Amino acid sequence: MSRKRVTELFPFLIPLRKWQRKRWYYRRMERDGRRYADAIRPAELPVELFRSACPMINGDTGFDLQYQENKVFNLKLAARCLDGLLIRPGESFSFWRCVRHADRDTPYRDGLAEINGRLTTQYGGGLCMMTNLLFWMFLNSPLTIVERWGHDVKDFPEPASDAPLGVDATVAEGWQDLKVKNDTGRTYQIRVVFEGGHIVGRLLADRDDGLRYQAVDRYLRYVREPDGVYERVTVCRRTVETATGRCTAEQVLYRNQCRIGYALPAGTRIIEQEATQ
Repeated sequence: MSRKRVTELFPFLIPLRKWQRKRWYYRRMERDGRRYADAIRPAELPVELFRSACPMINGDTGFDLQYQENKVFNLKLAARCLDGLLIRPGESFSFWRCVRHADRDTPYRDGLAEINGRLTTQYGGGLCMMTNLLFWMFLNSPLTIVERWGHDVKDFPEPASDAPLGVDATVAEGWQDLKVKNDTGRTYQIRVVFEGGHIVGRLLADRDDGLRYQAVDRYLRYVREPDGVYERVTVCRRTVETATGRCTAEQVLYRNQCRIGYALPAGTRIIEQEATQ
């Protein structure tokens, strides 16, 4: 029998534990020796590297649509801290460091979030749609992924998107972050806007290096394990010469796994158990 955590025995300590964890988390970031991006530039850099758009409302969650509206509200609060952000050479980007005070004047609303493998509602829920978008943009660039966490469970079908399966980045303040580092000699800029019912992300640069970067998924399969069906996919980054279209390199970035919490389309091939790679 596993030993219970203190907060399981005394639930009233949970708020204190969260406060301690967040305080320690940001203190550690202040002392880790990295230079974090924090400069906002209203004017756009001249070169657009990548653009993606995704509908914000998903009607297939099984929850009241009010939580989808709340998610949109939360996304717009966070976007104020991200739109126009520069990531200069040698700088690192941290999602939580950027949006840490996004709700200082206007509180977030309750939205959907995965907690301990279960879909529920919580304050500020839905921000993972922003980190999913940012992560998809970063994958289509030469930025180095420093920290990324995937959802353990996919509870409902993903909304229409140009991102392949496995492009997923969840966050939990004090525990899980999305971080990248600019190891190149170029400056990059994040743009996040809202057009109609879509959230639109763009990644800009100060100059063209003659290359395009493409994130692709490989080896997609669905595997039945004792506790459910899992989606497994390998995500790679291709480097392509803009002038010739020739792929000069393909790098495996990570292997994603999540349990599927909904019925897959009829005819989907499911492998009967395999060793996790």
